[in-house]
Amino acid sequence: MDLTLNNGVTLPALGLGVFQSPPEQTAAAVRAALEAGYRHIDTAEAYRNEREVGAGLRQSGVPRDDVFLETKVWVSDYGYDQTLHAFDKSAGKLGVDTLDLLILHQPVPSRFATVLAAYRALETLLADGRVRAIGVSNFMPHHLDALLAETSIVPAVNQIEVHPYFAQRDVQRANAAHGVLTQAWSPIGGITFYPGWGDGKRSALDGETIGAIAAAHDVSPAQVMLRWGIQQGRSVIPKSVNPARIAQNIDVFGFELTGDEIARIDALETGVRGGPDPDQPRDAFFDVVIDEA
Repeated sequence: MDLTLNNGVTLPALGLGVFQSPPEQTAAAVRAALEAGYRHIDTAEAYRNEREVGAGLRQSGVPRDDVFLETKVWVSDYGYDQTLHAFDKSAGKLGVDTLDLLILHQPVPSRFATVLAAYRALETLLADGRVRAIGVSNFMPHHLDALLAETSIVPAVNQIEVHPYFAQRDVQRANAAHGVLTQAWSPIGGITFYPGWGDGKRSALDGETIGAIAAAHDVSPAQVMLRWGIQQGRSVIPKSVNPARIAQNIDVFGFELTGDEIARIDALETGVRGGPDPDQPRDAFFDVVIDEA
């Protein structure tokens, strides 16, 4: 199943994410995903595994043109010339000449001038044909409004935290109003149990409501959450390095959730963000330098 971006480019609705995938496991995960039928891979400069994503793509034997490949520019590479160079770094590590989607990783309102300069570099890369679509990540409605007021090209994608426990419907509505596709990171609620994001969290896969819906369809809780996202028109990029789970996660097109089931999942909303607040200054984190090669 493909989704169409606001510039006519299409992307597979479901892709493989590699956030927190150890570099030594990433190439095998990408290869397993492509062998299982994935044709969409999402990475980022800051994940420090772009080289391995490229290696997995080459090892798979799947032609480059058949795979929708996206990555993200990190904050320390914001700025016009810096972001043009960030493209070169990412393309070099991935071993490709063009990218299907290049997005800004954080809105960083305290550094808005560099955000604008970085986005204008994305516009240049798009005009030059080096990227097929451009976008943003973790932009809240006020960040998006500020960007649109100063730039000429509407982002094709806004990648944000979306799962049954934190759906950010206000952000999704703002995206839709501007013709921006919502792409869900942590679509199976992984952020609710990643280490380092707070104590006392439990796996989103253990929820009773989603478990009951999964049992009714003879699928896994992860498959239910992915199907929920896809049926609501989102791009979803689940992360795994386990070949069996990678294969299971893409097997979500043989069943359909009922309206009642979707409503029950929607009702799980907690309003509690699992990841960091995009408005929170994190200068030490933002200043992390991305390797040249």
